[in-house]
Amino acid sequence: MTSADSSARPLPAGLHPDTLAVRTGIAPSAHGESSDALYLTSGFVQPDAETSAQRFAHPEQGYTYSRTGNPSVTAFERRLAALEGAEAAIATASGMAAILLMGFGLLKSGDHVVCSRSMFGSTLRLLGNEFARFGVETSFVSQTDIAEWRAAVRPGSTRLLFAETPTNPLTEVCDIVALAAIAHDAGALLAVDNCFATPVLQQPLALGADLVIHSGTKFLDGQGRVMAGAICGSRQLIDSVFAPLIRTAGMVLAPFNAWVVHKGLETLAVRVRAQSANALAIAHWLEQHPAVERVFYPGLASHPQHALAMAQQSGVGGAVIAFSVRADSPEQARARAFHVIDSTRVCSIATNLGDVKTLICHPASTSHGRLSEAQRQAAGVVQGLIRLAVGLEHPGDIQADLGRGLDKVQDLS
Repeated sequence: MTSADSSARPLPAGLHPDTLAVRTGIAPSAHGESSDALYLTSGFVQPDAETSAQRFAHPEQGYTYSRTGNPSVTAFERRLAALEGAEAAIATASGMAAILLMGFGLLKSGDHVVCSRSMFGSTLRLLGNEFARFGVETSFVSQTDIAEWRAAVRPGSTRLLFAETPTNPLTEVCDIVALAAIAHDAGALLAVDNCFATPVLQQPLALGADLVIHSGTKFLDGQGRVMAGAICGSRQLIDSVFAPLIRTAGMVLAPFNAWVVHKGLETLAVRVRAQSANALAIAHWLEQHPAVERVFYPGLASHPQHALAMAQQSGVGGAVIAFSVRADSPEQARARAFHVIDSTRVCSIATNLGDVKTLICHPASTSHGRLSEAQRQAAGVVQGLIRLAVGLEHPGDIQADLGRGLDKVQDLS
């Protein structure tokens, strides 16, 4: 879906990611606009019948219909691919649509997938329930136990290893280099969901992954405005496997949404670094609060994969924290978690993440609410767990906001 950058003056090689985030895109129109144009159109007028025929037969030669290509979508794809260090990218209607496209493109009946059991709840259901109906079997394994990943591989049938790192919501980190070696030894591909870290902190392709999945709805947009998703990888996979499928299936990204996320990428690095710094300060504060049982944040030395996270994520912990409140029973834990959430006045109670506003939620009843209790327990999503997606507010204000509930949680029965 993407090709080499075609700006009016080609960009020189060797530019830093911060520059690519601002400069990569498509050439301006004949009007020479300085800000990226929005091509809000469903179709494109052709100069003659022969050109129309050629473009329908070879979509890379020109635009015909926005289901098969749109300049605003192309601009976003090129910019994201540049940031991930990928040859190409393909945009989708949402992050889950990107995972669906990946599965449809790579898997068939009889194939096998190895996936972390700590993945996002909808991902677990998609692979474990929906793809299973079509004869694709998935083994769910420990996020962090490399031996378990290796043991789950089935020679001859395992086609894909799929991991999210850090995970949602417990921020568990997997060893991308090790998983890539396991996948490639088995003749399989490794896909990594890079939603939490973003290419600012982590580039899975450079560590051996074959595909990178994104929910552009989150940090890539950064303002909580639109839905978007993408797959980044080799040009062969993008152009030959995924592009023909998406043109038929129609799970494409709308031009307006593409333009919004494309512009969001310009400030991605500034936002992620600032939000991560805020998150680290809040995580340290939470560790000291007597009502908090445990804090899950890769930037803390107490995190089980702290050293690995610092190596893979450019020494930064990211902007998402999970923490559990102290309680004597699951029922009490849920009540206390709800109390903390409901006592906030600055944080927004919402299940998205990556916004400039700090968002707070209860994963066991929201993102993982459709899973069975056994599945939640296996993923570590207990009733007392709270997820905090840190924004750009002053960290002291967020600490005070959380303190409204945490300071009085022990008074609850």
